[in-house]
Amino acid sequence: MAKDSSDLFGALFDPPSPTRTVPVLVPMPAPGPYSYAVPEDMVVETGSVVQVPLGPRQVFGVVWDDAGEKSVDLKKLRPITKSFECPPLKTEMRRFIDWVAAYTLSPPGLVARMALRAPAAFDPEPMIEGLRLTEGRPERLTPARERVMELAAEGHGWTKSGLAHAAGVSTSVVDGLVKQGVFETVFLPAPPVVAEPDPDYAEPRLEGPQRQAASEILEDVRKGGFHVSLIDGVTGSGKTEVYFEAVAETLRQGKQVLILLPEIALTAAFLDRFHDRFGARPAEWHSDLSPRMREKVWRQAVTGEVKVVAGARSALFLPFDNLGLIIVDEEHDPAYKQEDRVYYNARDMAVVRARIANFPVVLVSATPSVESQVNGSSGRYNTIHLHTRFGDAAMPDLHLVDMRRHPPERGGFLSPVLLRGIGKTIEKGEQALLFLNRRGYAPLTLCRVCGHRFQCPQCSSWLVEHRFRNQLQCHQCGHSEPTPDHCPECGTFDHLVACGPGVERIAEEVERHFPEARTIVLSSDLMGVKRLRLELEAIVKGEADIVIGTQLVAKGHNFPLMTLVGIVDADLGLANGDPRAAERTFQLLSQVTGRAGRTGLKSHGLLQTYQPQHPVMQAIVSGDASAFYEREIVEREKAVLPPFGRLASVIVSADTRAEAETHARGLRAAAPQVTGIMLLGPAEAPLALIRGRHRFRLLVHGRRNSDMQSFLRTLLANGPKERGSVHVQLDIDPQSFL
Repeated sequence: MAKDSSDLFGALFDPPSPTRTVPVLVPMPAPGPYSYAVPEDMVVETGSVVQVPLGPRQVFGVVWDDAGEKSVDLKKLRPITKSFECPPLKTEMRRFIDWVAAYTLSPPGLVARMALRAPAAFDPEPMIEGLRLTEGRPERLTPARERVMELAAEGHGWTKSGLAHAAGVSTSVVDGLVKQGVFETVFLPAPPVVAEPDPDYAEPRLEGPQRQAASEILEDVRKGGFHVSLIDGVTGSGKTEVYFEAVAETLRQGKQVLILLPEIALTAAFLDRFHDRFGARPAEWHSDLSPRMREKVWRQAVTGEVKVVAGARSALFLPFDNLGLIIVDEEHDPAYKQEDRVYYNARDMAVVRARIANFPVVLVSATPSVESQVNGSSGRYNTIHLHTRFGDAAMPDLHLVDMRRHPPERGGFLSPVLLRGIGKTIEKGEQALLFLNRRGYAPLTLCRVCGHRFQCPQCSSWLVEHRFRNQLQCHQCGHSEPTPDHCPECGTFDHLVACGPGVERIAEEVERHFPEARTIVLSSDLMGVKRLRLELEAIVKGEADIVIGTQLVAKGHNFPLMTLVGIVDADLGLANGDPRAAERTFQLLSQVTGRAGRTGLKSHGLLQTYQPQHPVMQAIVSGDASAFYEREIVEREKAVLPPFGRLASVIVSADTRAEAETHARGLRAAAPQVTGIMLLGPAEAPLALIRGRHRFRLLVHGRRNSDMQSFLRTLLANGPKERGSVHVQLDIDPQSFL
């Protein structure tokens, strides 16, 4: 019997009835997925990227693995509003997200959010307009037109600009052929962001030690499965060329590769080297990419069109189609640690991702972390050593400059020994590098009359003078103010004094001693990424005599004419209570001095220090890295510090000191008694005030096999709940203790 009109109207305009429910993980700090109804005309599967209503908003999410049977009333559930046309997140990726969330004690939705960083890429990229040759012929055939038609004769579609460029003609030539019906309009798929790399494009440049190392890496890649290789090679030993062979073999297997770099925005030289070896650049993934390019890279990584991605730590969460290898270059670098929302170490999580998906991972460094050294010596990692530099290059001769015996002139910071070395270097037409890991002109400004010190109004840190910009700036929150000409406390003019050096002050001193020298200052707060790349290119071309830089200069750069490296303050990194201070100082100074002599020129390194007998200084100048690591590992083992023990940091912050301290003491009182785990604190954090928020810290110390996560879950469950302005942040395996 036919339905009446009201039934027909309802059938046309009522939303389709749901047939089942699915859990959907949304990018919010919720403890787990929410249940949603699936409309009967919609097809979704586990891993599908969808759009769902959340309160008054529409948000994206992922259909998640079912945690078990739930009794849910379909009529009360809100339906999924859209299923995006992109491949679902694979099982391995979902397991990785769950693992990271459980290990870092972070909401799984916030971890999933890092894998879905380009929402505009969830739908397929629109087709683009192109041209295809027809049977028509032009009225007049010029040589330019003939070249265009020859290129298009195979019947493939071309973009207008691409065809004109390939034929070496202007686009007006192509326009003329279109008007005469020689070409017809067609729609083409969007082009790839980068050309496909060819693993056999160029012969690898390998010598004996590098060839042996490459054969070991190739063997690991060919046998497949999960395993970790550590390439431990001195600066300039050809580590990059060695792991390129692992990349090539993975590409031959039809799989994708992820190369993690600590400072991808500054590594134009790496991208060029990759192009020279594979005939194409890798796709890039970092914060400096435009939103449009991020969408393209994300989409083409998911579909498998992009074969190699070189990126910063966030690239680890790209949901690749068929990832088969991860390279972690400069694996020791602190930049791999994220300290915002989800606290994680990309090096460690790269190993986890490779283990879950069962493929190899390669860690690379001239100064590996103590954790990686211990894993290598215990057999967990396969360590491949490269003890000599590539070609005829020799390591620089390193010498300590005892600042007690060779002090600088009054008001200066460069010893006569270092100044003589700089003079001899630039006389030979070579380059000198001065390293000081301190931005700005001076770290502190005070009044000679009343002693007033300029401090950030929002943080417990001094304001750093930046004389090039005529500003005082806080390096914690970014607060800045014009440099005053009088003391705001006592009103005295012309009695403000800068205390201590930054790179700008060293540049001023260098200019006073070498007024004719071409000087470049490299610091992240002086220029953007594009200008930094131009400055680095200028140094490579020999367009600078003296380079003054912060830790930017320690990031694997290859300066052919650099033959002298001077460390202005080698003791700087040792002046704090960080348990990793010695390791970090050794790594940083080794990396910086390794910039010298990489092309075979005789090179030197001069380290200014007031502690010449310190084990770190002795290890660097002797070149005996193994002795340093042995000593550091013994000290760590005695103190049950990582990797022989575990640490976790609990930071409690609030708008008032009383709120933060009260909550921290409440957490301490609620701590469970667990054998092998000790809770220290609470105490004010070294940086007790940041951005107007007061901070207290508790430190959890446990043995290697301690269940740190269970301890912290119980602590938070039994302790006071976050109320008002109070916020609690957990950091498993902290790298910073500020």
